[in-house]
Amino acid sequence: MSDPEPCRIKQEEAEELIDLIEENEESKEIKPHVKAETLPQLQTFDTYFIKEEESQECKNGCVCTQCGKRFRLSSALEKHMRIHTGEKPFTCTQCGKSFGRLSHLNKHMRIHTGERPFTCTQCGKSFTRSYYLNLHMMIHTGERPHNCDQCGKTFMRSSQLKMHLRVHTKEKPYSCSECGKSFTQQSNLRKHQKIHTGLKEHMCLECQQTFVTAGQLKQHQRIHTGEKPYTCSHCKKRFNQSGSLKTHQMIHTGEKPYKCSHCNKRFSQSGSMKAHERIHTGEKPYTCDQCLKSFTHLFQRNKHMKIHKGEKQHT
Repeated sequence: MSDPEPCRIKQEEAEELIDLIEENEESKEIKPHVKAETLPQLQTFDTYFIKEEESQECKNGCVCTQCGKRFRLSSALEKHMRIHTGEKPFTCTQCGKSFGRLSHLNKHMRIHTGERPFTCTQCGKSFTRSYYLNLHMMIHTGERPHNCDQCGKTFMRSSQLKMHLRVHTKEKPYSCSECGKSFTQQSNLRKHQKIHTGLKEHMCLECQQTFVTAGQLKQHQRIHTGEKPYTCSHCKKRFNQSGSLKTHQMIHTGEKPYKCSHCNKRFSQSGSMKAHERIHTGEKPYTCDQCLKSFTHLFQRNKHMKIHKGEKQHT
């Protein structure tokens, strides 16, 4: 299994970036009425800000000895170093979770208090952080500032673009330690790993069928309810899965994001591209368990199996 340490550092660097964005967007003042006892016992509100005020500005910039990153203030370097050391001096008195920064603890406390101070002026939805509100506002403005240079598709978040680019690069950085199968997203790896554990904790109350994830159960239940919540904006056809809608919409848009690495032929679905690529590779992954004959496509194997079962062939 891969070392979790780089993942922790990457996550905390992302938090550091979000903090910088929020600090630029918000001109926060120290509120004298905030009580020290609401903050962690290790360091009170007053002593924390005294330390901040005493922070020295480095003439040539403070340099991190671990990664070479530069900072203007010595206090900023001190905070950053906790990413490498793993030090988390600020502890939540409610659940015991620890943080490397006081600001992270204060934001975490909103989980317990239910405070959501940042409210959307368009729909009234509230958020714990200004960063999340700004991302949400893009839904109303239609802003998609992150553009794929391969196919022109646009995204609201840089992380969405990064994940999308793996369609083109075929990068799959998350690998299963049990079988070696790789995935583009960590969430997909986690779902896959439940196959090995055999855990199916989500049960349909209508037919008692069990599922690995809550999402799979929710999709299955639409068979019973007949619900089709996803509507095509072009022809108003409805679907019970968002993936089915996205695939259908490519009929209208002509989008074909999946390109064959051998002949550059393009496809609207990754499954169609993979099936096509077997023409080039000669791969025949579907094998008859009766005579061991192999086939390029599943439908070919299934059709062949009828010979053994004595069933009549239909063209």
